Amino acid sequence: MPIQAIQQDITGIDADALVVGIYEGGILPQAAQQLDQATAGGLNALLEAAEISGKAGETSVWLSPPGIVTRHVLLVGMGSQEAFAPPVAFRAAAVAAKQLASKPRNRVAFCLDADWSPDAVESGVCGALVGCQGQDLYRVEKNLHPFADVQWLTTESSAVEQGEVVAGSVNLTRRLVNEPADVIYPETFAETAVQEASDSGFDIEVWDENRLAEERCGSLLGVARGSDRPARLLIMRHRGNDSKHPELALVGKGVTFDSGGLSLKPSDGMKAMKCDMAGGATVLGAMRAIARLKVPQHVIGVVGLVENMVSGNSYRLGDVLKARNGKTIEVLNTDAEGRLVLADALDVARDYQPAKMINLATLTGACVVALGLDVVGLMTNDQPWCDRIAETAARCGERAWQLPMFPEYAKQLQSPIADLKNIGEGRWGGAITAGKFLEEFVGDTTWTHMDIAGPAFQDKAKPEIDAGGSGVMVRTLLELARSGC
Repeated sequence: MPIQAIQQDITGIDADALVVGIYEGGILPQAAQQLDQATAGGLNALLEAAEISGKAGETSVWLSPPGIVTRHVLLVGMGSQEAFAPPVAFRAAAVAAKQLASKPRNRVAFCLDADWSPDAVESGVCGALVGCQGQDLYRVEKNLHPFADVQWLTTESSAVEQGEVVAGSVNLTRRLVNEPADVIYPETFAETAVQEASDSGFDIEVWDENRLAEERCGSLLGVARGSDRPARLLIMRHRGNDSKHPELALVGKGVTFDSGGLSLKPSDGMKAMKCDMAGGATVLGAMRAIARLKVPQHVIGVVGLVENMVSGNSYRLGDVLKARNGKTIEVLNTDAEGRLVLADALDVARDYQPAKMINLATLTGACVVALGLDVVGLMTNDQPWCDRIAETAARCGERAWQLPMFPEYAKQLQSPIADLKNIGEGRWGGAITAGKFLEEFVGDTTWTHMDIAGPAFQDKAKPEIDAGGSGVMVRTLLELARSGC
């Protein structure tokens, strides 16, 4: 949707709706002051009557206020001015946009605070464009209607443009996650990535099943055996500088549908398994943003793409797979497949000798049990790197929490007939044993594993975003690259 920065008195803005921000304690930014003056103190009267408070995310509709052109005003709270930060800007704009998107609107003007920093403007613009986009891809009557045109009151036109890029990248990830598995499967995901590489300006290489076999990706190909859809692996590269080796490698799990294989999931557990490629979609979304914003870093993205299906050719319990790095894996649960895909994808990324590496995956239900639906689990072999990621996520307003990686957990993965088992012993510590499994494939590379199983796909809508794919961690990965990793 077109978006532009504007600079004018809000009383003359001609739009279908006007979003005006206020802070707690009756503190009014310039746009809100203009609205108060135009309505002869009407805004302050609402504050004095406690009809509005400025509490973060609180909204109130004001229809046909006098003295202004726009007839629909949505007041949105931005919380304490002293505690204001870019994540607050994201949520305030997203809440307002989602509420207004309940019906079609041609033009919406956001007049939150013209004095925001560029970071806050970028975050707010991103929130607005994410909030009005729904998961209703195939509904005749849409639940949310993206705006035809958006105006943003600010002098920071560059930040508006950057916010639009970030939002487009988050929404790309969300759309891929929301698409059904008969639309997005390994081949079509790869086709989407190739088109995005052309549009955004990064390099891409696609390995088909024959190349994967030549490259000895036996762990990934073992998972893919049961499906009629052939596997793919993507290697994306953004050369933001002339360094020989990447400063950052992003590796994503791309299981486009997970039936559980022969360890078949029950129906309720399979309903949302189109989302099991969210790690791969997040890597693609981040690469889009990094390339379009011309981040001056050398970054690669590797995504392993398979379907985990059931057929006479499915890999079985007791099978032993040989990964690309030469390690053998005894399969004791075919529903612990994501780590098998990542094992080979991580090894491919290692070939490029990145300084730092992150993998992302909707890997374990155990992480959801431990941390809930809104928090990403972090596991690492390098504490400063993990701390950097957690701090960056917090600045972006994305929740992450570290889980331990004590050596005792690795003992659960010992197999009597192979180098490793693909599951630990019983249910306990399942998110961590999965992380310890992945650690076997990163060598001495500085690495952090992100288990995004909880927040990557939401069953229920939130005030600021529709249910379905969330695009979590796209913004964090971008910010890590921007800040020099």
